[in-house]
Amino acid sequence: MAPGLTGRPWEPGAGRIGGWPLGKMRIHAHERQSSPPARAPIRPPPGRPGGRRRGAPGPPALPWGWHWHEWFAELIGTAVLVLGGLSAVALDFGRHSPVAEAIHSASLRRLVTGVLFATTGSLVAVSPLGRRSGAHLNPAVTVAFATQGHVHRGDVVGYAAFQTAGAVLGAALVRLAWGGAGLAIGVTSPGRGLSPPAVLAVEALMTGVYVLVLFAFLSSSRTARWTPVANVVAVAVLVWQGAPYTGTSLNPARTFGPDLVLWVWPAFWVYVAGPLAGALLAAVAWAPVPRHTLTAKLFHDRRYRTVLASLLPARPPGPEPVQATGPGGRGLSSWRGEATREWSPTAPDG
Repeated sequence: MAPGLTGRPWEPGAGRIGGWPLGKMRIHAHERQSSPPARAPIRPPPGRPGGRRRGAPGPPALPWGWHWHEWFAELIGTAVLVLGGLSAVALDFGRHSPVAEAIHSASLRRLVTGVLFATTGSLVAVSPLGRRSGAHLNPAVTVAFATQGHVHRGDVVGYAAFQTAGAVLGAALVRLAWGGAGLAIGVTSPGRGLSPPAVLAVEALMTGVYVLVLFAFLSSSRTARWTPVANVVAVAVLVWQGAPYTGTSLNPARTFGPDLVLWVWPAFWVYVAGPLAGALLAAVAWAPVPRHTLTAKLFHDRRYRTVLASLLPARPPGPEPVQATGPGGRGLSSWRGEATREWSPTAPDG
């Protein structure tokens, strides 16, 4: 058996992902394969440890399925994001706002709003909902991770559809809580006399910067846990500086929700094309970087199952584990239903 590999005496499918040895691939009940021939010892590639080398195969592909739990987690999470974020906008900039009386600087209030908006998303990311689905809460973010091989194209559609539905739900709740005038403050529209093409360019640039921040933090297991903090800083700064020009959408779903509920569409296509273009531009800009994103979850927790391809240890998709008692009363862990595979890299990550 190759050094550094654990599991059964034989290792079906043992190999590399991006030059790193696969730690173990457990094949559970209902699968039988013959033992493969012995392989030469697998060694980590030279150079700085961390994400996989460019040009090597990406994360292991996951099968298509109806991942309702993850999709509904995105729906609820996006609703919470829109409800919390637009409530912060209404609180800071609404008529008779107590925050406006306490903080006279509109620039400082924008910064506070950005912090509150981003903190809402980060709280969703560290919640059980976010740990299950990844807390993208944004079709542009999902598309960005799909370019890195982490999201099946079927899940791109499922995530985007449920994120959009969640944004509509969140906007409806904002209207109930703050009224139509309160929700109208959160509608994204061009500002400072910018033309729609200029707004598209600004939105693409800001979204690209935001996605690159996520890629950078999620390319190492040492920094991945701090991605929610990076999210707060990045979004707060972008809202602070970009809101006067575009409203700082960064998110087609976040714009669609208020537009639909109020039935106003100020340059809506710009807020779809801009963030999506920014996500794709970020993928192009990231391509020369000799590191690969390890996970598509903004807060990766190995205890939660994942339907997103991951180079960090995670529970595989499929049925819930069941406990059985083995010889001598020792506990055994197994999986109900068809066989599942679990992949995890054993090499240290920098």
